[in-house]
Amino acid sequence: METVPFLTRDTALNVHLFQRVYSSLSTHLHRESRRKTPVAVSLKENERLFGDSALGMSIRTPKVAFRYFQDLLGKRIDNPHVALYRSRFPEHELVKDEKRQTVIFKLSQTIQYSPEEMLGMVLNYSRGLAEEFAEQPIKDAVITVPAYFNQAERRAVLHAARMADLKVLQLINDNTAVALNYGVFRRKDINATAQNIMFYDMGAGSTVCTIVTYQTVKTKDSGTQPQLQIQGIGFDRTLGGLEMELRLRDYLAKLFNDQHPSKDVRKNPRAMAKLLKEANRLKTVLSANADHMAQIEGLLDDIDFKAKVSRQEFEDLCSDLFQRVPGPVQQALSSAEMNLDGIDQVILVGGATRVPKVQEVLLKAVGKEELGKNINADEAAAMGAVYQAAALSKAFKVKPFVVRDAAVFPIQVEFTREVEEDDKSKSLKHNKRILFQRMAPYPQRKVITFNRYTDDFEFYVNYGDLSFLNQDDMRIFGSLNLTTVRLKGVGDSFKKHSDYESKGIKAHFNMDESGVLSLDRVESVFETLVEDKPEEESTLTKLGNTISSLFGGGGPTPATGENLTDSVQEEEESLAETGREEQGEKQDQKSSAEDAGEEQGEEKQQSPGQTETAPPKAESQKKEEGEKSESQDPKENRETAKEEEPSRSSSDSTVTKAEEEKKLKAPKKQKLVHEITMELDVNDVPDLLEDELKSSVKKLQDLTVRDLEKQEREKSANSLESFIFETQDKLYQEEYQFVSTEEQREEISKKLSEASSWMEEEGYAATTKELKDKLSELKKLCRNLFFRVEERRKWPERLAALESLLNHSTIFLKGARMIPESDQIFTEVELSTLEKAINETTIWKNETLAEQNKLSPAEKPILLSKDIELKIAALDREVQYLLNKAKFAKPKPKKEKNTTKTDSGKNATAASETENTIPPTEGKQEDKPEDISPAKEPPTAEKVATDDEPGSGSGSKKEKMTEAGGESRKNDEL
Repeated sequence: METVPFLTRDTALNVHLFQRVYSSLSTHLHRESRRKTPVAVSLKENERLFGDSALGMSIRTPKVAFRYFQDLLGKRIDNPHVALYRSRFPEHELVKDEKRQTVIFKLSQTIQYSPEEMLGMVLNYSRGLAEEFAEQPIKDAVITVPAYFNQAERRAVLHAARMADLKVLQLINDNTAVALNYGVFRRKDINATAQNIMFYDMGAGSTVCTIVTYQTVKTKDSGTQPQLQIQGIGFDRTLGGLEMELRLRDYLAKLFNDQHPSKDVRKNPRAMAKLLKEANRLKTVLSANADHMAQIEGLLDDIDFKAKVSRQEFEDLCSDLFQRVPGPVQQALSSAEMNLDGIDQVILVGGATRVPKVQEVLLKAVGKEELGKNINADEAAAMGAVYQAAALSKAFKVKPFVVRDAAVFPIQVEFTREVEEDDKSKSLKHNKRILFQRMAPYPQRKVITFNRYTDDFEFYVNYGDLSFLNQDDMRIFGSLNLTTVRLKGVGDSFKKHSDYESKGIKAHFNMDESGVLSLDRVESVFETLVEDKPEEESTLTKLGNTISSLFGGGGPTPATGENLTDSVQEEEESLAETGREEQGEKQDQKSSAEDAGEEQGEEKQQSPGQTETAPPKAESQKKEEGEKSESQDPKENRETAKEEEPSRSSSDSTVTKAEEEKKLKAPKKQKLVHEITMELDVNDVPDLLEDELKSSVKKLQDLTVRDLEKQEREKSANSLESFIFETQDKLYQEEYQFVSTEEQREEISKKLSEASSWMEEEGYAATTKELKDKLSELKKLCRNLFFRVEERRKWPERLAALESLLNHSTIFLKGARMIPESDQIFTEVELSTLEKAINETTIWKNETLAEQNKLSPAEKPILLSKDIELKIAALDREVQYLLNKAKFAKPKPKKEKNTTKTDSGKNATAASETENTIPPTEGKQEDKPEDISPAKEPPTAEKVATDDEPGSGSGSKKEKMTEAGGESRKNDEL
């Protein structure tokens, strides 16, 4: 059974597993038996806690408990979101990473962690929960991320997964995972008619609105299957339940300060942490009640706090937040180019959607009769991710469900070149080409071609038009420049292939399943026309062809049919692969058709119809010059393959050679591909260097080893302490006193007291090995005492079982000997063996019990429970052997008393058989006339009744009738 863990949501961790044993999705409960684990880490000196334990530490020591650090992934120190985090959690010290300009949590002068390392710790903890449940190692994971994560944020999550030593199968967007979960359980309702569903997801930190289209589509591999297509996405990065809780916390702090003017609770981090926890509880209760009493014991300086808060007061505090609820809906409709009339249903997701005011404002904004609440608001994303993981994993087989995700932010390529003006002066012209439009589906590959460059140059990969974002989102978004690409070796490739026609510099881009953009390669492509010359045949080849033609052979066969078929198939596969890599580029070609016309094809995208295949000659050039060469005319190759087959069946070799010469003389286009060296400079947030990544991996592994060692030491200390207390108590129990002397008990008690004193004085600093050695020493001292008690506990049950088996065996033996000799199925040896086993077991039991009764209870017992079990097994084996023999034995046949009747019957049968025998006839049977006998009368009812009467003679009558009938039939045949 293979399992995969999944991280989801912005506040809670769900570990979901797909199990082959149960063929179902399952949620693993953590150690506190809850379905959700808060994403929180506590790092206090040598102690590291997660989940609810970390939240508890946030109240006692807020400075060492970290939450909501996902908001800092992939962000520079000057990002407004970092300032917002500081204002929400002022107890944490955030410093600047001088190398990457990102954020670092500083715990002390020597201890500091990045947000990626924090997330790596949580991922490793979640993997531990899943491994504990699955009872096997786990390496693969599907991780959910918010749909609005940009390239830097997605790369940061991948870095965190690598630190946790997890292989990421896919980063799946929260909203896509929710939509997949919804569609999987409603597969039967999806048909060819498109259904548009809006998912409104308000979590703790953000809000995302998604429009999804469900319908069935035809696939090449699986036939007609359901598909979900992300049509539109709208989001608000800071609208969520956390902001509501923070405002409620500040309101409670104001009420406390009003009650106690001399105190200021805002200056005490522990008190504010308590207020935040109470605000979270209060928000939940007010969702179902009009008012509630907030109360905290010992909030500040042992002063209790108590205040009544109504739902109306809460809604007034968050009135501006509720006004922002319709914003993501409008963004999603705008990006999907739809209106509300086209939405069939609106479904709520996320914990914050349980707030009544949110539902009221949203219902009014969408204009529907009701909001859908028919999916699990907390676990929908994780359940969708686990299904996707099962589909991606090779260990499981699930029903296909086509998922077409969409990129929220457009990406374009920018470059500058010199152009000549009308007055023959030169100027620089800045060009932009859309690589991935807004809401473009992915995964997808794109190719952009630069036609006017003949020397080394550089271009830029940036975000496209982000005018749909407001000013606050633009500031949070970060750098709009992604990558600077410097190409080297362009000029050398042109000098090397000066006799070839240039087809441009092609840059191959890929946006993978995780939504991460990469530049796979850059190539300089050249093309020329070549003529294939026929190879001269050797003398032996000509002689062989002549001989074969004399014996009915045709012309020379250039290749077998199988090889020709294979070559055509490879060509088609090459075409299909090229088409897959360049799908979806026609739309971008249209958008840039005008600019391309002005610049005379300065830069274009490769069409899906273009192919690149390699003839043998080009392959040799590739080996010599380190280049790739490909043939561009697949149709011509197919025609050649088709024309060669009839030429083989023709007996006219002259015509065949003439056709081949014509085909070989036809010029072919040959394409040469020269790899271009590229240098990439990341402009948004620099990636971690390999050494830095390894250092972070080692740091987290050291923490994990330290935690495991600490757990092992605590376990050893607890085992030693519990053994001391339990053994001291046992020494006063009656059954232990009965099997021990006063001296033995005093010796054990003395050693236990010494160990207890050692635990109090030195045990807190003892190592794991010392604790285990101390426990082993005490167990060795008490081993004989515990053995005697354990043996006496087992005696009654074992002896009763032995006595019962002896009684049943004796009864069975007596019954077996009473069987008559004619029906006896057991041999004398078998019965004697059983009798001997019974006697030996009885003697052993009586003698051993007698010897045991002579011994003192404090001495080592002679009667052992394991010996009793061996005797029981040996005797039971003998009995079971005889029982199985009796079960499968066949009864002996009985002899007939009246042998005369049997003999006469045999003779009669023989006589009848003699009479029925047909003597051989001479001549042909068909020459003899058929014997026409008169028709027989049908039997009357009386006759039938007489024949059916039961009796001793009924059978013989039937036999006689059968024999007579047989004779008449044979006579008829004769």
